[in-house]
Amino acid sequence: MMTFNYIASFFLIALGFYTIITKFNLIKTVIGLSIADYGVNLLIISIGYVPGGTAPIFTNGELTPLTYFVDPIPQALTLTSIVIGACVTAMSMSLVMKLYDSYGTLDTREIRRLHG
Repeated sequence: MMTFNYIASFFLIALGFYTIITKFNLIKTVIGLSIADYGVNLLIISIGYVPGGTAPIFTNGELTPLTYFVDPIPQALTLTSIVIGACVTAMSMSLVMKLYDSYGTLDTREIRRLHG
């Protein structure tokens, strides 16, 4: 099951980078950036997963030598990454809207040709 998570995360990262590189529409580029971000988040969560692990919240009576805990650091990093990714997407979309207002197009090839 964990192999599927790694394959899916690498697929999402590759799909996001492919979209960023090959598409000339700015909105599709921002979507590709978001897809790559989701793939990285899935990869971080998959690395931090412990089979049979419990939440790292315990009392003295619950702690035994056979207790496995899930690492909370990847979860905290992913939560932070989700918030930063949402802010980057919002900022990117606002820049795309300003570029559309200024140039009247979302095609990066056309924006590069315009000098004004």
